[in-house]
Amino acid sequence: MAPDRVVPFAKPLPRPAEAAPAAAVARLVLTDFRGYDRVRLAVEPGPVVLVGANGSGKTNLLEAISFLAPGRGLRRARLSTVDRRGGGAWALAATVTTPAGEFDIGTGRDAASESGERRHLRIDGAPAKSQQDLSERLAVVWLTPQMDRLFADAAAGRRRFLDRLVAGFDPDHWSRLLAYERAMRERGRLLREGAADPSWLKALEEIMAETGVALAAARLEAVARLAAACAEAPGPFPRAGLAVEGTVEAALAAVPALAAEEEFRRALRESRALDRDSGVTQTGPHRSDLLARHFDTGEAAAFCSTGEQKALLIAIVLAYARLMALRRGACPVLLLDEITAHLDAARRSALFQALLALGAQSWLAGTDAALFAEFRGHAQFFAVADAALSPA
Repeated sequence: MAPDRVVPFAKPLPRPAEAAPAAAVARLVLTDFRGYDRVRLAVEPGPVVLVGANGSGKTNLLEAISFLAPGRGLRRARLSTVDRRGGGAWALAATVTTPAGEFDIGTGRDAASESGERRHLRIDGAPAKSQQDLSERLAVVWLTPQMDRLFADAAAGRRRFLDRLVAGFDPDHWSRLLAYERAMRERGRLLREGAADPSWLKALEEIMAETGVALAAARLEAVARLAAACAEAPGPFPRAGLAVEGTVEAALAAVPALAAEEEFRRALRESRALDRDSGVTQTGPHRSDLLARHFDTGEAAAFCSTGEQKALLIAIVLAYARLMALRRGACPVLLLDEITAHLDAARRSALFQALLALGAQSWLAGTDAALFAEFRGHAQFFAVADAALSPA
């Protein structure tokens, strides 16, 4: 194995006096991750800028940090595809600092698992009970070029984006989401096979009703908070009007939670034949959607330009970071890939100033160092080339 390539950043960064407490990655070690054989990166709590040509490895670093949150990372990749070609199963280790203290995370692909597609996870050297343990300690949110038209694409991407934000407010959201999806998959399997045990179907639908209503309620609460924060946000980014659309969410707006559960149970029971024939569960929070509009013009986000859609997404993420600082006492880690694309000079400057005011550890990646010139003296700059890093 090649020796570690240690890329430190020694110069302390100025921290705005008004900045909120923040979570930060202090150390990151990658082994056989994408194009990286083994590299160790040490950084300060402030912003980090990664500059390099397309294909140099910038996004791979952001993806590695995204694995400090539950799930399959910002690319939603099969874990085996993350392995370095010719290497072993990928692994990463990180030291994370928060206002509550410092802790270590170790995770990677468990090649010995039955499918080879499971993640192992250790926190402070001990096996974690579940990936939810990550969301209880750290919030990570990202924007990638693929998300620039999130509001014009399919609803599934918007639900994933929303659920990651909701889990920042309520870490139990992940466990409820997993329980709901497991019950839905098992119910679908039983319906396809036919001659399903009615009592087992009923039990699965009970789980779906309880967890589904809880999911919908958490989404509604989070979106209400985000919408209020977006409406009050100053600056050149457009204010975002937000809402959640779905059958369970609509029921919760009309009746108490227990009545909404019963209504959902009845809908599942009555749709068994249709769900069996179509192979799809027709109703539930897995079909809900995040709706957004430009607050000042009233235009639906889906019909805004790509630049305005990106600006709306940035406004939402900044509002989320402010709320997280108030609710959990720490800003989340922000991963912003090619974030300057489609932003004019005024909005680039506003974004940099907002990130500094937040005090969040934001990781920004781009191909043109000149677009980040205003961040010089405030951020840590690294040049990335051929999966190697150097201070820039």
